[in-house]
Amino acid sequence: MPRFALPVALLCAALLPTATLAQQDKFFDSNGVRLRYVEQGQGQPIVLLHGNGNTLQSWIDAGVFKNLAADFRVIGFDARGHGKSAKPHDPKQYGPEMARDVVRLLDHLSIPKAHIIGYSMGAGTTLQLLTMNPERFLTAVLGASAGRFGAWTDANQREAELEASEREKECISRSQMIRLAPTSGPKPTEEDLQRLSKACFADPNQDRFALAAVARSRGANVVDRQRAAAVTVPTLGIVGTLDGNLARLQELKKLRPSLQLVIIDGAVHGSGDARGTMRHPRFVAAIREFIAAQGKSTQP
Repeated sequence: MPRFALPVALLCAALLPTATLAQQDKFFDSNGVRLRYVEQGQGQPIVLLHGNGNTLQSWIDAGVFKNLAADFRVIGFDARGHGKSAKPHDPKQYGPEMARDVVRLLDHLSIPKAHIIGYSMGAGTTLQLLTMNPERFLTAVLGASAGRFGAWTDANQREAELEASEREKECISRSQMIRLAPTSGPKPTEEDLQRLSKACFADPNQDRFALAAVARSRGANVVDRQRAAAVTVPTLGIVGTLDGNLARLQELKKLRPSLQLVIIDGAVHGSGDARGTMRHPRFVAAIREFIAAQGKSTQP
């Protein structure tokens, strides 16, 4: 096992066994972009949004997909630029378009309202959706990220451009990996980074120019503080104590006191790490408890 937690799919693909889902890949056209999705189970619909550089497989490997599919209709899809979905290279094809893809998928499946669960990048998309199309969601979960709210600064722009440039050059983003590594413990070594860069280049589902475009679109994902505070869809945040995004979720909690927040001791950001928040038993248990509680609150 590695000496640190990586925040991307590469660690999971290289070091952990891959679970499978006994469902065929399906595809739909989202305003000219072909997107892959899978679904399983029956009941209220839940849409799962994965993290940056990852795919819907992360939910399967973590056991979340199978767990929830026992009682819900669970739908996961590869975000544009990821996995088996189409990968435009124009940054304008990302940003809010990634949120609109979710609404188009719901329309494609004739689903009027669903629960939505986002992890890392997917949590950012979820926050956008709660301000763009709140009427389409029963509940929301922000996993390991508060999304982007507040101002988009010059420093943010420089960080995004650095990550994009790193992606174009090495397929991975060194600065992103260091930023999302556990707040306590060793950071990735040069050997780690070179190994994962090589694995990324070898992965047919990774397109470094598409991932660079995702990074460059980041400023278009920002939600202003007033809109973030005004969200009325019941929302749960789940994050680990060793995740650098903890402080931002705590800040969102202050901005919007109705946000419920679960903090998992010792959990890290990376979804492929055994200590990752997504893989902790408390993650899916908290989601189940939250959805059940919201259902009871709406009963007469």
